[in-house]
Amino acid sequence: MTSLDKEIEQHKKEIHSDSYPMSIGEAVSMYINGEMDIHPEFQRVYRWTLPQKSKFIESILLGIPIPSFFVAQREDGVWDLVDGLQRFSTILSFMGELKNEDGEKLPPLALTKGGYLSELDGATWNDEEKISKPLKLSFRREKIDFKIIKKESTSDTKYDLFRRLNTGGSELSDQEVRNCLLLMTNREFYEWVIALSKNADFIETTPLSDDKYSEQYNLELLMRFIVFFTLDWSNVTSSTIDDIGEFLNDKIVALAKNTSFDTKIMNDTFSKSFQLINAALGSDAFRKFYPSDNKHKGGFSIALFEAISTGIARNISSISTTLDNSTLKKKIENFSVSPEFLSASGSGVRANSRIPKTVPHAIDYFKQ
Repeated sequence: MTSLDKEIEQHKKEIHSDSYPMSIGEAVSMYINGEMDIHPEFQRVYRWTLPQKSKFIESILLGIPIPSFFVAQREDGVWDLVDGLQRFSTILSFMGELKNEDGEKLPPLALTKGGYLSELDGATWNDEEKISKPLKLSFRREKIDFKIIKKESTSDTKYDLFRRLNTGGSELSDQEVRNCLLLMTNREFYEWVIALSKNADFIETTPLSDDKYSEQYNLELLMRFIVFFTLDWSNVTSSTIDDIGEFLNDKIVALAKNTSFDTKIMNDTFSKSFQLINAALGSDAFRKFYPSDNKHKGGFSIALFEAISTGIARNISSISTTLDNSTLKKKIENFSVSPEFLSASGSGVRANSRIPKTVPHAIDYFKQ
């Protein structure tokens, strides 16, 4: 047996799976009875259009095969739906059974015409002129396949499955996947992050486009801040980070699982840091500074954000008591043109090469 054979055998022992086909009617009954959790809060991050939903329902009506649904079995026996959320939500919505986060039923989905069936236009589940009783029975009896990750699997399997199925060619952005991972891990932690993102000083110093907000990039910035603030930078190298998206996923989920993580201290540090940054430079805080013109130009810089926000936060006690707004403004501007920062953050430098240099430099630079 080769080393690879042994490694495969070991990891196979960590994953216990099964396959189970059932009718749509049975699956919907599981949802109604609380035996399947589709995480209604996830619906905020899925963006299927009405034509996409209609074509999916059309596929089922025509008997066109659809991909499997992936579920993870919890300790209480309930299935967590971790892939196929939009598809199953569309089925529930069409049948008038989809509930919002408050447990209230949402209005049934009214279809538009499909790629083949023009008569679907305006059809609803209770429209007997278009959706006849025999057609309803046929729809309920249509088989769908569930791949089940059993509760005997290791605790991280569910999160890893969701991440693997929803990254790389996914309709979700990296941050939207990260949001879902947090919701699956610790909903209270996720809601804390959302509340933190509404801080006025944070919003003022991170001016983002509507597209960036729609992709939840503001939450990615916030999670970078939280993760970078808590890291032991003496152990961080470019190989440690490798892929920044995966690195953030692992670290933020670990914090969400950490029962000793003090959100109150983080709240206080975050608020004080961005209050000082905003007072010093406002929306220019993370834009490139040009000494020759004595002004900031260009758009928001992720490299400046990572370094400056972490550097100030890690030294917040001394900075808040020793530096006035004018002095902090000059210190931030001088940092942005320092040789150490510029050499490590130039054009074409990857995040995993940049971050282990710029952030520790900032932490040392802002010491008082």
